[in-house]
Amino acid sequence: MMSQQNNTTIDSQKAPEPVGAYPHARRVGNLLFMSGVGPRKRGTKEIPGVVLDADGNIVEYDIVAQCHSVFENVRTIVEEAGSSWDRIVDVTVFLTNMKRDFATYNAIYAEYFRDSRPCRTTVEVNALPTPIAIELKCIATID
Repeated sequence: MMSQQNNTTIDSQKAPEPVGAYPHARRVGNLLFMSGVGPRKRGTKEIPGVVLDADGNIVEYDIVAQCHSVFENVRTIVEEAGSSWDRIVDVTVFLTNMKRDFATYNAIYAEYFRDSRPCRTTVEVNALPTPIAIELKCIATID
């Protein structure tokens, strides 16, 4: 059985609150496993670049704004957990519209991960739990 010191949850005080019963991340040994992170802003339901109709359906969205916001949310969580951006070793990216958004997201991703170049998988999904177009799930090393 792993000791509590080597298996702890991280609940960021700066990143957007999870939309379910899960932590922002869990440290196990020298690995940090992050839950899915979207572009929402903490303390609100605001999603950068998203316009919703009266029923909460997406009317339009700006993938550039969402990419920058989600990458900053990930950075906040890894740093608050005691790791750093350059220690991210694996990224799974969920996009709701691969055909429309992949090229733009890929270019922005290349800027953020230019030096560290983690492994990456990108998949298209039908929907995400909130009206967002991108979500990241990451693994980082931590001392």
